[in-house]
Amino acid sequence: MNTPLGLAHFWAAGDFLTHAVASILLLLSIASWTLIAGKAAGHWRTGRTHDGAMAAFWSANSLPEAIEALKAADKSGVFAQLALAGAYAAQAHDANRGIGSGVSVSEAVTRALRCQIVKSQAGIEHGLTFLASVGSTAPFIGLFGTVWGIYHALANLAGATQVVLDKVAGPVGEALIMTAAGLFVAIPAVLAYNAFTRGNRIVLAQLDGFAHDLHAYLTTGARTRAGIYSIDGARQAAN
Repeated sequence: MNTPLGLAHFWAAGDFLTHAVASILLLLSIASWTLIAGKAAGHWRTGRTHDGAMAAFWSANSLPEAIEALKAADKSGVFAQLALAGAYAAQAHDANRGIGSGVSVSEAVTRALRCQIVKSQAGIEHGLTFLASVGSTAPFIGLFGTVWGIYHALANLAGATQVVLDKVAGPVGEALIMTAAGLFVAIPAVLAYNAFTRGNRIVLAQLDGFAHDLHAYLTTGARTRAGIYSIDGARQAAN
């Protein structure tokens, strides 16, 4: 008799462990594709608005206008937050009475910009560890499902007086679907991880370059032209 083969037959013939492995792979695939879509949109916004945001900032007549223009043009928010952190540090330096009061304005601005870049980097790299984990573990999860499926199929043939080839080839072939599923989950995650890692390096290089330019601007007397950007106003804008 011909045995119907396919995903439906494999699912019906599988046990709890087989169903659990398939469900885990499905959840990993949904989570990774959701993360990939979100990070791809974020990278697209950052790359699309960077040049315009920088042009809007440096073409403004004053620091307050420059920050407002940058906030409007920077859809990702990372460059605007960096500018706000530097402006706040320059404004707050003269009023600082804590342990940081002994440093120069240049050191205060440098510290603020460095801390903000670290925060931005943590946000930019969010989710990459998950993609790397999916890319490295999904093939082995699928392989485990394959091994268990083959064992389950052979166990059902134990004690049979006559083994027909299609009785073995069908269940074994269906079990190999789990390996293919693991690769289907892992390959997009690995490719996305590599692409986002490269994109993050570009964004961080842009942030580093903007931080150097911003530091030079804020430490050469520009902070005296901050106008309406008082300490409290800068803190509220940063939040």
